[in-house]
Amino acid sequence: MKNKVIAVVGATASGKTAYAIELAQKLGGEIISADSRLVYKGMDIGTAKPSMDERQGIPHHLIDIVEPEFDYSAGLYVKQAKECIADILLRGKVPIIAGGTGLYFKVLLENYDLPEMEADWDLRNKLSKYSYEELAQMLYELDKEAFVEKNDKKKAIRYIEIVKSTGKPISQSRGKGEREFDVEWIGLNFPREELYDRINKRVDLMLEQGLVEETQRLIKKHGRILNITETIGYREIISALDGVMSMEEAVDKLKQNTRNYAKRQLTWFRKNPEIKWNCYPDKKKK
Repeated sequence: MKNKVIAVVGATASGKTAYAIELAQKLGGEIISADSRLVYKGMDIGTAKPSMDERQGIPHHLIDIVEPEFDYSAGLYVKQAKECIADILLRGKVPIIAGGTGLYFKVLLENYDLPEMEADWDLRNKLSKYSYEELAQMLYELDKEAFVEKNDKKKAIRYIEIVKSTGKPISQSRGKGEREFDVEWIGLNFPREELYDRINKRVDLMLEQGLVEETQRLIKKHGRILNITETIGYREIISALDGVMSMEEAVDKLKQNTRNYAKRQLTWFRKNPEIKWNCYPDKKKK
């Protein structure tokens, strides 16, 4: 029999963290984060990282494990997440994977293989000088079916690197093996207007909590590295600090970009027919 794990997925601001904590309290579980930004130390307010009080004593894994300079990958995530799952099960607890990074769930729980290859830092540094639009065009010329979310320069660079290294389209560079775990998929969602309202309120709360000051501290400590400048939340505030737009315009842009990101997350997760949308079912029964 395969080991049982629970996956809590959904869009940003859909209540995944609170739900996972409540579930962990009821089941005697521990939470493994599946968020590509929560791994970074110091990136707290802008990523809506749960505080120690919010965690209510429930152990959280794969949060605050590397500095923003570190190029944390999906491959490394899978390795470390599997180690966490094994440790949690060994202690008789229930592993609950919660977050919104769809790729992390796919490679960890659907056994979707990633090509193993060394990083080509010369190529990455060269490509980092291009805009997202230029990178997207390069990728399209190499692989017309490769999909990269808007403004995700990091992923576009990685995909170009993979295609150039393997000589194959992204779809052919990946395989799918037998699943390692018995997964119970739980999805959280709200009607669109309610979700957007929750997102807007979350952004307002981030500003009250000190998002601008946190952005300034991160830039001062780490410089303008991609993991900061290309992260929603910090990217928009940096534009305001640079005088590219007013702070009011930056906040509006942040809300818009977060809403768009939520739509992309839901599009990704809705492709998985095993997810049970327990709060507001995706398809209402007649």
